[in-house]
Amino acid sequence: MTETYKPLTRSAGNTMIAGVCAGLAEYLNIDPTVVRLLFVLGFFLTGPGVFLAYLIMAVVVPLENKITQ
Repeated sequence: MTETYKPLTRSAGNTMIAGVCAGLAEYLNIDPTVVRLLFVLGFFLTGPGVFLAYLIMAVVVPLENKITQ
């Protein structure tokens, strides 16, 4: 059985700030706007924890490599 590995990367082409939300949307196969709205909603409901998570993901998650895709 062959398993396909789909890495989590930040989007290089569909970015608003750092490409984190678009990268998550590509990974989950959903619309990037939905992920962006969930991040904004999460920020207002839970406080700065979501913003901190976004910043950490912007640093830790690698930028996608358009040459290999």
